[in-house]
Amino acid sequence: MGGKTKSWLRLSTVLLLSLCIVLTGCGGGNGNSGAQPEAKDSAEQTTPGTDGDKIEPFEVSVFIGQPDQQPTPDNKIYKLIREKTGASFKFEFLAGDIDQKLGVMIAGGDYPDMMTANQKLTAAGAFIPLEDLIEEHAPNLKKHYEKYWNMMKDPNDGHIYNLPNYGVTNADVTSSYYSGPAFWIQKDVLAEAGYPEVKTLDQYFDIIKQYKEKHPTIDGTPTIGFEILNYDWKNWGLFNAPQHLIGHPNDGGVVVKDGKAEIFADKDYAKRYYKKLNEMNALGIIDKETFTQNFDQYMAKISSGAVLGMFDQHWNFQSAEDALITQKKDERTYVGLPLVFDEGIRDHYKDRPALNLNNGFGITVNASEEQAIRIIKLLDTLIQEDWQKILSWGIEGEDYIVKDGRFMKTQEQRDLFTDATWKLANKADSFHGQAPKMEGLFSDGNATDGAAQPEEMVAALREYDKNFLAQYGFNSYVDFFSPAPENEIAYPAWSVDLVDGSEAKIVNTKQNELSTKYLPKAILAKPEEFDSVWDEYVTDIRKLNIKAYEDRINEVLQWRRDTWSVK
Repeated sequence: MGGKTKSWLRLSTVLLLSLCIVLTGCGGGNGNSGAQPEAKDSAEQTTPGTDGDKIEPFEVSVFIGQPDQQPTPDNKIYKLIREKTGASFKFEFLAGDIDQKLGVMIAGGDYPDMMTANQKLTAAGAFIPLEDLIEEHAPNLKKHYEKYWNMMKDPNDGHIYNLPNYGVTNADVTSSYYSGPAFWIQKDVLAEAGYPEVKTLDQYFDIIKQYKEKHPTIDGTPTIGFEILNYDWKNWGLFNAPQHLIGHPNDGGVVVKDGKAEIFADKDYAKRYYKKLNEMNALGIIDKETFTQNFDQYMAKISSGAVLGMFDQHWNFQSAEDALITQKKDERTYVGLPLVFDEGIRDHYKDRPALNLNNGFGITVNASEEQAIRIIKLLDTLIQEDWQKILSWGIEGEDYIVKDGRFMKTQEQRDLFTDATWKLANKADSFHGQAPKMEGLFSDGNATDGAAQPEEMVAALREYDKNFLAQYGFNSYVDFFSPAPENEIAYPAWSVDLVDGSEAKIVNTKQNELSTKYLPKAILAKPEEFDSVWDEYVTDIRKLNIKAYEDRINEVLQWRRDTWSVK
């Protein structure tokens, strides 16, 4: 915890200097702290880095722990942020392995001003505590997170190190977009099969097999029946499906039964899933390169239209699906199916939004005192409703229209919002995806997300999708899933900090290494060799101190039940 102590001491200096900064105009002056509202427009009232009417430019260096593309230099949203607040961003996106990248950063203490959260960084003392900065300089952020304040505190020391990017909702709004895990299948596969109700894993692979046999190529590319993503930290494509197939939500590496967490990697129901994949591999359904490709190659295959199915989270491959939409290959886009092993099992893929702990932005110990205050004030400005509308909907009149107070898009505007090239110049998705955000409804009743705006949900459907959904009697693709029950207050278990260097963390790492080693081997084995590979896998797992891992998760889940409160 030495790193955290150091960062806390640094913060003391930040707070002691804050008054001086505001008074001297060294990057402080904020309209929320003494500016006369009648003398400024709304965008300037809360602008950090200003002195009176003068906006002082400042640059924020940002590391985002996932691959992405640099926005264009003339991106209109970042330009507007720069004009109104003085802030510009220097982005670095992940290239390669996240653990290796963070290890180099931690070893050298070489951090940018702001980084997306990671438990390794928190444990290394890379982030400063934020609670006092928020109390002093960010009233809008404090109000935004008010109901979630206790949830945001690190269970190890009670400080807040990062600002969750999702899960703060002010209304339960039904969206036409499902972002979570599912077994995805190309729409044309279902259409050609006569729009069947596909409930089980066996049914799913049966229709994929039939379609692949009939269509060995798609647009000249060999048809891939099923892809499995197992790259870097995005290993859920290989690991997570068994919990859903028995009717449980996404708790990461465990299932929680009657309040107690236990691993499922070594359970018989996990074996049932991987044995099915082994059978499908023997039939040539699974991509031969699935365990040797990187994430970019995986996405390229999906965007080619040649992949019939995969288990993944929708947000993860959305840009590849957007490419299919831009190519007007609507029949090659995907439907999420909440598969279970047997029809008597109720699916639980869809959940209520939970606070996205250990995600979002944190401010690092390498940010100067003035810079830390500038950043928190900037985030405080951008969480305001006018900015949230810009970050989510765009510029009124350019990116959306308003009719009788309701936000809408023309078809041309909808098409642009799925165009990756256009977004690099006209959206601030790299920032907004990781930043604090409003979710639910704006004060005028419009949805914070266009996909949840009732009028847009209907109007945005392409003719292909209208006809497709009509075959099932559904209004949106979310209707394929059972409604989400209330979350247990400690949910989800995947956000538990295992603490670097602890026995629980070591065991979890070793278990993941065993899974990465044995599961591909089991899937690719000759069917008659599957059982022996599986038995060896289970034997090695049970040599680990799994109890230490499970105990840590259960300890934190109980702590959450005891200390979290949402009023």
